[in-house]
Amino acid sequence: MEAISSKHLLTNLLLIFASSFSTLCANTGIERPHQEANTVFIRTSCSSTTYPRLCYSSLVSHAELIQTNRVLLTGAALNVTLASAKSTAAVVSMMAKRQGLKPREVAAMKDCVEVLSDSVDELRRSIDGMIHLRTSNFEMTMSDLQTWVSAALTDENTCTDGFQESPTAATIGGTNTKTRVRGLVVQVAQLTSNALALINQLANQG
Repeated sequence: MEAISSKHLLTNLLLIFASSFSTLCANTGIERPHQEANTVFIRTSCSSTTYPRLCYSSLVSHAELIQTNRVLLTGAALNVTLASAKSTAAVVSMMAKRQGLKPREVAAMKDCVEVLSDSVDELRRSIDGMIHLRTSNFEMTMSDLQTWVSAALTDENTCTDGFQESPTAATIGGTNTKTRVRGLVVQVAQLTSNALALINQLANQG
């Protein structure tokens, strides 16, 4: 297992946590030579996740901070996921207040916001666990991370299941509300699934 208690690693981890992860698209600019090994590391690590293209595109812009460290990679993936979950919960909450929705649709959206809130809490706990990860608590912390992120994924799937069972949503401004909400939550769930896969990789390395 890589050393996980160095000051350098902790500094980079905190820098990643302080960064904005709202942009989930890949950086299409030309890579600097020293970044090549970092991006190859990210691509290789993401190749074993469920959604490798999304994994890579959501993390590659942080390659310089992640470098080739699996702890930093996993922490970055969790932050990307948390940012997406928070943003999605805010959007769904706002959409639930719009005119033209049926009562059952509004109820489904409010339920979705509630379970997304639970997901956000679980992801925050996971990030806190990453920040305090040490060699001495590695196995216990990794077990906790797997539990929390698995629970977050279950919450997100609960939201999409709720919309699957709901009647056809209203169309507002030419956009089907049900389709839009499901699309947003599915992306959060995919990011969560990828983060869980990276956590499992890190746990197996210990």
